[in-house]
Amino acid sequence: MSKYVIGVDYGTDSVRSIIADAGNGKEIASDVFYYPRWKAGKFCNPLQNQFRQHPLDYLEGLTATITNALAKCPAQVAGEVVAISVDTTGSTPVAVDRSGTPLSLLPGFEENPNAMFVLWKDHTATREADEINALSRSWKGIDYTKYEGGVYSSEWFWAKVLHVLRADEKVRKAAFSWVEHCDWIPAILTGHTDPLTLKRSRCAAGHKAMWHPDFNGLPSEEFLAKLDPLLKDLRERLFTDTYTCEVKVGNLTDEWAGKLGLPQTVVVGVGAFDAHLGAIGGEIKPYYLSKVMGTSTCDMLIAPMEEVGDKLVRGICGQVDGSIIPGMMGLEAGQSAFGDIYAWFRELLLWPVEEILGKTSLIDQATKDKLIHETADQIIPELSKQAEKIPIGESGIVALDWMNGRRTPDANQMLKGAIFGLNLGSDAPRIFRALVEATAFGAKKIVDRFISEGIRIDGIVALGGVAKKSPFVMQVVADVLNMPILVARSEQACALGTAMAAATVAGIYPTVLDAQKAMGNGYEMEYKPVKANSEAYARLYALYSEAGDFVEHFSRKP
Repeated sequence: MSKYVIGVDYGTDSVRSIIADAGNGKEIASDVFYYPRWKAGKFCNPLQNQFRQHPLDYLEGLTATITNALAKCPAQVAGEVVAISVDTTGSTPVAVDRSGTPLSLLPGFEENPNAMFVLWKDHTATREADEINALSRSWKGIDYTKYEGGVYSSEWFWAKVLHVLRADEKVRKAAFSWVEHCDWIPAILTGHTDPLTLKRSRCAAGHKAMWHPDFNGLPSEEFLAKLDPLLKDLRERLFTDTYTCEVKVGNLTDEWAGKLGLPQTVVVGVGAFDAHLGAIGGEIKPYYLSKVMGTSTCDMLIAPMEEVGDKLVRGICGQVDGSIIPGMMGLEAGQSAFGDIYAWFRELLLWPVEEILGKTSLIDQATKDKLIHETADQIIPELSKQAEKIPIGESGIVALDWMNGRRTPDANQMLKGAIFGLNLGSDAPRIFRALVEATAFGAKKIVDRFISEGIRIDGIVALGGVAKKSPFVMQVVADVLNMPILVARSEQACALGTAMAAATVAGIYPTVLDAQKAMGNGYEMEYKPVKANSEAYARLYALYSEAGDFVEHFSRKP
């Protein structure tokens, strides 16, 4: 009898579920669900960098994608599903009551953004992150940021929790504990929602919540109370133990088995973050940098524990034993905006189309809608085609990729993007090329940091939407890095990596590496650097670095 596993991949805009053959990783069926409340812009305020998501978007998406995917399969497949695992964005925590129910599912909190999941890209907690960094360096105790690259980010757990507690008295009084998105979904599916006992992800806790065995878990009560009395006693309502992705949480409850049309024998694994499980799906191996390239980037690297030893890498998003491959050190870096920068430029150019063409009375509404839709679809491909023809450095334009702050190296979400060297000949393709180059230069900063800190990089593996859809961007990145880039064949590497974890949880494979070997899809192509381009980009990269130093210095001024 065949065995199948389900990988559920929660992204920023949507959730996707795939049903995969546990024997070879072949995708049998999949389905995607776009969050309706998120799509409507509810609970978000981009001008304040506030991005929140309602748990109903997650629950509705979970049910819809799994049942719809099963409906596309032969009837017997549902009875042969043995395991489900989940990946999510992160850090994306939510305040919960004593039962583990997110406050936004309770009466009186349904429309309160502070009772929602605080999405990874929410930067409302920059002040709190600054305070965590300052105290860590000054309080003369343990520096709890040392395994987080030495710089704590507003994108992470403690900064977000403290910000919400300060901002909303009603939430503060109702919140018993806090739970990451990747921990909540397995808890819901298995009925193990008690915040004091539900299994917490090593990936989430280690990279975002300053959890480490050396600390006996989370930062001390003394440190947290000193940071803010509002955090007093919260540590004891959180967790001490954490678990890697091959660990079983439990079996489906009666309710969820019925809702999804699956047997109760289905086991559910510990959750993790999308990029980390995506690295597994992209067949990461030691000292290969796995780049999940989408709206932002997450850069994953694994290394044997005995080789990393006590080495600490400055300015990254943490190094955690088992956060990617159990038994190996997982190191995380990334850029706060990548594809989002191209999308921003597209929306900038689309404004007159929507606002002027959209209101004209010269053509009918159906024609207007088609024109706007076609223009929106064609802007990036046409810009890419024209930008590719422009010689490197010809425009004199240099951009910075900090439109959403800087994640790594050295997190600083207060930084802003910039474009230098504009003149009256600076047209849209030239500016677009500079923006693409900026994102590639930001990627090189990460590679340079790993190498300067003594972590070698033997190769690059790319996955995600940008890697699959934009040859122009990928060639620029290969030229800037002066390294070949392999592109994973799987269209859904994150969901596939999650399915690999599920197969391990089910006991089909003894380790995640065995699942990866059996279920991997390989690579579909390789981008090789062009020597002349790499040499030209080395000169532009120096200008990018100088521009970055200037903006960072300027941003420190009152």
